[in-house]
Amino acid sequence: MKVGVPTEIKTDEYRVALTPAGARELVEHGHEVYIQAGAGVGSTIPDAEYEAQGARTLPDARGVFEEAELILGVKEPQPEEVQRLQPHHTLFAYLHLAPDPLLTRGLCDTGATCVAYETVVDEHGRLPLLAPMSEVAGKIATQAGAFFLERPLGGRGVLLGGVPGVAAATVMIIGGGVVGQNAAFIAIGMEADVFVYDRNIDRLRELDIAFGGRASTVYSSTLSIEEMLPRADLVIGAVLIHGARAPYVIRRDQLQLMKERAVLVDVSIDQGGCFETSHPTTHSDPVYEVDGVTHYCVANMPGAVPVTSTFALTNATLPYVLAIADHGVAGAIEVLPRLKSGVNVADGKLTHPAVAEGVGMPYTPVDDALGVTA
Repeated sequence: MKVGVPTEIKTDEYRVALTPAGARELVEHGHEVYIQAGAGVGSTIPDAEYEAQGARTLPDARGVFEEAELILGVKEPQPEEVQRLQPHHTLFAYLHLAPDPLLTRGLCDTGATCVAYETVVDEHGRLPLLAPMSEVAGKIATQAGAFFLERPLGGRGVLLGGVPGVAAATVMIIGGGVVGQNAAFIAIGMEADVFVYDRNIDRLRELDIAFGGRASTVYSSTLSIEEMLPRADLVIGAVLIHGARAPYVIRRDQLQLMKERAVLVDVSIDQGGCFETSHPTTHSDPVYEVDGVTHYCVANMPGAVPVTSTFALTNATLPYVLAIADHGVAGAIEVLPRLKSGVNVADGKLTHPAVAEGVGMPYTPVDDALGVTA
């Protein structure tokens, strides 16, 4: 199969969807790999490193799309990339379609098969291709929150860990999944006073053990959240429902409960955001203020650390990339059955139920869209 890797063109995105090691694996499997010139530069990977492993570099994205059958990406395709997709293409990338009807309809109209990293589920119900970026985003969330709590940047002017004789800041993390756990680890390491909220009691037990008693775990309810908001200096939203739009856990009228110049970090922004007042921002312009509260809602947080993120992402995606390249999407699903949950669009149809509900479009089972017979 011909595999193409275009340069990411989303604002402030420096990751690349394939490393030279991945290119080598594909070439050894008998596939052709086409890399857009400069695609790896943001992750400090020069073209020569890809070429040394048997990949070919092409001068522009148009050439990559024209040559390739399997297109590997990191972030959701931008409008000009959607226009380049054809029915024979398979796109494998983060898509986050549930909050974006326009992109969803655009991908359906291309006739391409679109597989989303973030909805691939493993045999344990985990999200193996989302997990590495969730780890990165969780850690960045605490770092960014600590940074924007500084007064010159609009924050309250408090140090997350305090100092002897002065209390530490209070960090409230809503959602105890991979993002929440990693955000908490960093906040604990910075000696903040940390509270993690979740609705899954078993998960709270796991976190209590993981934290070794260094953070408080709280059952999440509207009341328990409201009771903590007046104390919180930093609130990190880390809510995820597989493939679906994120639910709101803080409404605008609840911002009045918070301290002036407190900071909200919405890591769920890719899925529409878990704060009612959230809207996507960029690394170049990361924050805005609503009702005296700073909002940090960068939609590609791991893109800020591309050297770490690119290698973490491609370590996870490579087995699936090889399976698709070796067998096609339908064949890859036979080899890796859990890949089926990653197929969001096929043959102009929407094939993930949570995405279909989020965008208000009809749902078609994956097997029907791919023409697979039992």
